Amino acid sequence: MFKHKAKDGTRNLCGKKVTALRMAMSPKVSQRMLAEMVQLHGVDIDKTAVRRIENGERYVTDIELRILCKIFEVSADFLLSE
Repeated sequence: MFKHKAKDGTRNLCGKKVTALRMAMSPKVSQRMLAEMVQLHGVDIDKTAVRRIENGERYVTDIELRILCKIFEVSADFLLSE
């Protein structure tokens, strides 16, 4: 069965940008803190899920993508662009 993957073999397009945006936040935001921020928007996610998203090991749902856009104040086009 075919699995959808990006050209670089990852399971999402936004993982590297999520890492960069998280690291650029001031004050610094850990993966655990980002997970808590997403939880405040009503989606159950933990530190491990954030790590897997950032490493491209996990797919990102459209609901999660929308919340990440709100948290980072960027567009979905920005997170999805290569």
